[in-house]
Amino acid sequence: MSFSHAASTAFVPLCDPDTDAHATAAARGVLDMTLVMRHAGIRRVRIAWELQGAEGAPVVVVQGGISAHRHIASNERHTEPGWWQAQCGPDQAIDTHRHRVLAIDWLGSDGSLDACIDPADQADAIAAVLDHLNIAKAKAYVGASYGAMVGLQFAARHGDRIERLIAISGAHRSHPQVTALRVIQRRIVALGHSENGIREALALARSLAVIGYRSDAEFDQRFNRAPTVCANGARFAVEDYFDAIGPRFVARFSATAYLRLSESIDLQDVEPEAIHVPTDIVAVAQDQVVPETDLLGLTERISGPARLHRVDSLYGHDAFLKEEARIGAILATALNRSSCQ
Repeated sequence: MSFSHAASTAFVPLCDPDTDAHATAAARGVLDMTLVMRHAGIRRVRIAWELQGAEGAPVVVVQGGISAHRHIASNERHTEPGWWQAQCGPDQAIDTHRHRVLAIDWLGSDGSLDACIDPADQADAIAAVLDHLNIAKAKAYVGASYGAMVGLQFAARHGDRIERLIAISGAHRSHPQVTALRVIQRRIVALGHSENGIREALALARSLAVIGYRSDAEFDQRFNRAPTVCANGARFAVEDYFDAIGPRFVARFSATAYLRLSESIDLQDVEPEAIHVPTDIVAVAQDQVVPETDLLGLTERISGPARLHRVDSLYGHDAFLKEEARIGAILATALNRSSCQ
């Protein structure tokens, strides 16, 4: 395995002026460093991070999908709700009374890095933040969707930095059929660039993506209503849903970030045999984005102890966000296991 990233002496940290990661229970910062990227060469990057939870407690790295960010849950310094509020916080599955939780904003998520970003680059960025914060080893890495893909890369490349991996709805590869759908999404956005309709194109691409995130059973349950027909054409029940989610996504995500992070998913390539840490894999039977068969094959090929947890959910790929009790129980049990189980 060959990779490289800047050592802790090769970058200058640029932290928020009110932040001291070693003196407060919650902190944010921005790390400015040189990163050797798998496809894009040597780049200067800025990695925004957030750390919260009990000082001195075991560290858990938590990462979500491409639209997730460093703010996982509200805390005493940053009170706005986080993207995984249901699972992270005091007395939650990822208990901030018992753990110190670290997350980053994905490389490229602000649209400033218009280059080929491999999931391995994200793993190296997380390792660099651990170096920066003087964290030699984390108790666990918890990843969902794209975060699980990066977690697999992290376990393969930096396995000595974590005791356990919990990977929810993310595999060692992108299934070719799902890659095909994402290629169409990216071409829609590219067409929007060429025709000066980028916001509309990005909203349309997001709508196409969401079809795969949820199960066919949910669509049948929610949108199986007769269309409204008039002289100008027909309007179908699902169109109200698309009209709501598209603009919300466009308001907080740039086209460049979407293109590069979508592409990054399809660059995923991990040899499961390179993973030796104890690993919990969560597969959702109705997931159209990450087929259960891929996760079964992944579990069988991992070199270390590996468990496959199967979940049935109407919400498909979004089960990690929607199935709060079942996902929470898996997380809590896995985090309570010893490092060798």
